[in-house]
Amino acid sequence: MKLGIIIVVISLFISFSEGFSQDSARVEKAAPQSNMPSRQKLVYKFNIKENIAPAVWRQTKQAFAAADSLKADLFLIHMNTYGGTVVDADSIRTRILNSKIPVVVFVDNNAASAGALISIACDRIYMRSGASIGAATVVNQTGEKMPDKYQSYMRSTMRATAESHGKDTIISGQDTTYRWKRDPQIAEAMVDERVFIPNVIDSGKILTFTPLEAQKNGYCEGICENVDEVLKMNKMENARIVEYRPTALERFIGFMVNPVVSGILIMMILGGIYFEMQSPGIGFPLGVAVLAAILYFSPLYLEGLAANWEILIFVVGLILIALEIFVVPGFGITGISGITLAFSGLVLSLIKNVDFSFDGVNVNDLIIAVSTVSVGAVAGIGLAIYLSQKMFTAETGRFSHLSLHEVMSKEDGYLGVDPELLRLQGKTGVAVTTLRPSGKISIEGTIYDAMAISGMIDKGARVQVIKVEAAQLYVELE
Repeated sequence: MKLGIIIVVISLFISFSEGFSQDSARVEKAAPQSNMPSRQKLVYKFNIKENIAPAVWRQTKQAFAAADSLKADLFLIHMNTYGGTVVDADSIRTRILNSKIPVVVFVDNNAASAGALISIACDRIYMRSGASIGAATVVNQTGEKMPDKYQSYMRSTMRATAESHGKDTIISGQDTTYRWKRDPQIAEAMVDERVFIPNVIDSGKILTFTPLEAQKNGYCEGICENVDEVLKMNKMENARIVEYRPTALERFIGFMVNPVVSGILIMMILGGIYFEMQSPGIGFPLGVAVLAAILYFSPLYLEGLAANWEILIFVVGLILIALEIFVVPGFGITGISGITLAFSGLVLSLIKNVDFSFDGVNVNDLIIAVSTVSVGAVAGIGLAIYLSQKMFTAETGRFSHLSLHEVMSKEDGYLGVDPELLRLQGKTGVAVTTLRPSGKISIEGTIYDAMAISGMIDKGARVQVIKVEAAQLYVELE
């Protein structure tokens, strides 16, 4: 069984290695081979057509690394997004500003919020007819405006991004003036409704540009209907286009963070642990649980959802549950704490909380996370019970030979208590310690553990053994 687990892990490792070794780009089109110049221009194309999240930032780094290695002449972002997380958008913005390759963006439909910040960072902006750019106020996932400390950071970031493109020199007669290529105040107005710019935006409104408005105010270099027109405006119509393709690992992460898949993995984790506890020594259920835990937490960790401390409290929870089962008798605070920590670790790894701050967590996301873990836990334990009955029963179980079916009953002469203890019933002795209610007594020079049936018995008192149950002597005052 353990060999099978090792083979599965090795297979996954090989799959990931092959995914990493694959080229993350594909050739979309190429100019005819005849009459080609000595070096054909190369455009690297990267799509941002989803919410800005850790996955997009991770892919952005990969795309720029590939473009640098190919010595691309132009980096083209094909954008259609309603926004996303500020942290990841700011990281993408910084990478664009630090790029040695000119970066242009084609806003196919929307460049809202975080998408507006990324677009403004690009060297040139092109928009399709009917597209829009702006509305960069920081909101939570329910659309509610965040406190001003978040807005202040976004205002500053938007201004600084616009200022990074410098100023144009305007010579009129003998006078020389300078004008921002992208007015920082306009960028700020996309965040703060209090900004008033004559002939641009009234106070009390968040700024969002149409293509013509953006072009008029320096926030769009041209209106294009497709990527080919963008390339033509940049004199790259004969360039070879290489488009970023997510690696096998990226596709794997995207698949594994699906709530349905997460629920199945939770089912395997808890079901495997329960199965192993019901039939200890088999090893395979525990191996399945460990593998499922790795597959559950690893994608969430790479996605930026599961933090180290969230994984740690899950592991601590499992340790406490194991202590409750195998070390601490009964079921008390240790077991309850373990279940609470394990459940919390699984839930917290599914939501976008920052440490212990839940300001940006949507109530719906929290409900989905709790439901996913709850359904997975119930289904996993239920499946484990069903399989254990089907597979290990003496009559029909396929693996019945792995479990013990013999019953050592009292009628057959088997006893669960040392016969020597049974012979002590009715005998008298002396309490060598105070019994509160348990303690030690001496009978005929031998020390035994004993428990007072009622009250407390002082040290040195004479006692009599009233009964013997479950290897325990029960005594009272003689």
